[in-house]
Amino acid sequence: MNDETLLLRQIHPTFVQGGRVTSQAFRPTPKDESKLSVYDGDMIDAEAAYAHYTTELALGSVGVLAIKHAECLAFDLPVEPDSVPFPEHAFIDFTAFEKKQIEKKAKLLKAKAVTRGWLYMDDSSA
Repeated sequence: MNDETLLLRQIHPTFVQGGRVTSQAFRPTPKDESKLSVYDGDMIDAEAAYAHYTTELALGSVGVLAIKHAECLAFDLPVEPDSVPFPEHAFIDFTAFEKKQIEKKAKLLKAKAVTRGWLYMDDSSA
């Protein structure tokens, strides 16, 4: 993983409101233990990550947005490779921050990802 590595984030249908992605898509939930799951874009492309997520893991996604590794570091968010539960898995670590800081950082990440645009989108979701 390097500064230019894209961290691929699956966007659950409930994270799109009125056609716009919410910052909730980039905020870990309590069950995530402050670690936001992503795919390591050096190991898998957006379309393959989407297929894995929706088919093999049988989870919901309308498509894939991404943020760069360097963007996470700029917001003091370490990124860790984590081959569990699958080889391409990584996480963005929010554990050092309180709820308000997490919400602010999630908004910043969302803005970067939305500016970059969809890397893959399910045709039936459009």
